[in-house]
Amino acid sequence: MKIHIEVDCTPEEARRFLGLPDIGPMQSELVEILRERLVEGLRSMDAARLMEQWLPFGTKGLEQWQNFWMQLAASAVGTGAPKPESGSGAKEGRRKG
Repeated sequence: MKIHIEVDCTPEEARRFLGLPDIGPMQSELVEILRERLVEGLRSMDAARLMEQWLPFGTKGLEQWQNFWMQLAASAVGTGAPKPESGSGAKEGRRKG
């Protein structure tokens, strides 16, 4: 035996019928607080300040980060990490011979 009951009511009517609290005002207040925080965060956003936070050591830190990823990629494919170019490499080659 099957019984099918269909209730046609709004969400507000269902909340009242089931005795659930109306959280609409609280939700509106929280959304407003979040909106204010978001707007304030966007106002204080400055490209130079973001770069200072993301790259605290400037270009030297960026080079170190790049070298890290190059070494990681080289070890993943099984080859040695590329050596940084320096002026002393040519002199060392002559000394060996």
